[in-house]
Amino acid sequence: MIQKNVRNFSRFSSAFILAGLLSTPFTAVSQDSTRDRTYEEQQNHDRAKAAQDAKDKRHHTTAKVVGGSTAGGAVLGGAMGGGKGAVLGAGVGAGGGYIADKIRKKKGTEKREKEYNQSNPR
Repeated sequence: MIQKNVRNFSRFSSAFILAGLLSTPFTAVSQDSTRDRTYEEQQNHDRAKAAQDAKDKRHHTTAKVVGGSTAGGAVLGGAMGGGKGAVLGAGVGAGGGYIADKIRKKKGTEKREKEYNQSNPR
């Protein structure tokens, strides 16, 4: 009975990890490398990125997002598969948290950049 549960958990966790890997966006494909910015747009982008990075550093946002996701993944993994499941869950949670943080940073930078472009039209 216990080996059957372990085998089912192994199948489930393997399928879950595979689904996570396949659903991960490929950053090289999703980058828009054909768009050229003007000098002013590039300055606004750099300024927005610096402001977003400063705010994140001041509030330790990246550590909070990744750490919270890691802890959540470890709790769920531990509940489903004991110690080994907790380790796997922590890894999946950390990966998901890192991706979520990158998306959050990009959206924050885009929002600030849009504000700077509107306040400084050509």
